[in-house]
Amino acid sequence: MPDTDLNLLIALDALIAEASVAGAARRLGLSASAMSRTLTRLRQATGDQLLVRAGRQMVLTPCAEALQERVRNVVHEARSVLRPSVPELDVARLARDFTIRANEGFIEACGAALISAVTSEAPLVRLRFAPKVERSPLPLREGSADIEIGVASEMGPEVRLQTLFRDRFVGAVRVGHPLAALRRVSAERYCAYDHVSASPRGDRASPLDAALAERGLVRKVVAVVPSFPGALAVVRTSDLVAMVPRSFLTTAGAPRKDGSASGIHLFELPIATAPIIVSLMWHPRVELDPAHRWLRDKVRAVCAGLAQQGPGTKGRPG
Repeated sequence: MPDTDLNLLIALDALIAEASVAGAARRLGLSASAMSRTLTRLRQATGDQLLVRAGRQMVLTPCAEALQERVRNVVHEARSVLRPSVPELDVARLARDFTIRANEGFIEACGAALISAVTSEAPLVRLRFAPKVERSPLPLREGSADIEIGVASEMGPEVRLQTLFRDRFVGAVRVGHPLAALRRVSAERYCAYDHVSASPRGDRASPLDAALAERGLVRKVVAVVPSFPGALAVVRTSDLVAMVPRSFLTTAGAPRKDGSASGIHLFELPIATAPIIVSLMWHPRVELDPAHRWLRDKVRAVCAGLAQQGPGTKGRPG
């Protein structure tokens, strides 16, 4: 007796799940004619029609319905055999240092929650937050950093990344600032005040400045600080205006929607800006490392909690 073609099990699983020749073909990346020929072979192998026409649709025969769970389990087990074995991770006994490249804003917004989430399960794990002096894949590539969190650019094609959350820029002034009394800040009023800009590279210009220039407007940047928390610190005790990501004001230190609990009033920018897409980045060499996968899961969970706090990830798109 000739050996059974075990590839037919994959096809049978798809046909039963989709109850459609065309659907199974799309699922397996085959043509409809090839899938139809496979169904003929399956009918010969099982001695049952498996799929029959009922009006304009195809329906499973009783035999196919009875086979559904058995076929699904067999296919699942077969695929698990072919996956590389991953050693079980004992998180409670994991003793390891992880280096996370992130800016001050992420540390202020998520640092405490991430440390708590990690150490509550793995008390022997230590997190080291390293500054992002420049955007470069080298720390991940060379292993001096385990993961990086931020805007993915100039990182190279080999770096893996996953979106953590979307943020947006808003204007920030101290509570009591003249702009805080306005329901809507116009571009002209926005440019009438001096500004402090946040840039680790010392840049003064931003995409917002280009949009303002199209209207014949210029904002006067009188100071540049290396981080958004630094810009907020300046704004609290001056009449300067800052532009910061909304999520920075959703932390425990500033729970109110307008940010006033920390002495900051937030307002919508007069011109929409592109959304900020914050990503989790890592190198392929640690893709399957159980400890790294566990840490990435913790980062994703903490950031998902930040996104669910509301105003930081909502509002008008850029």
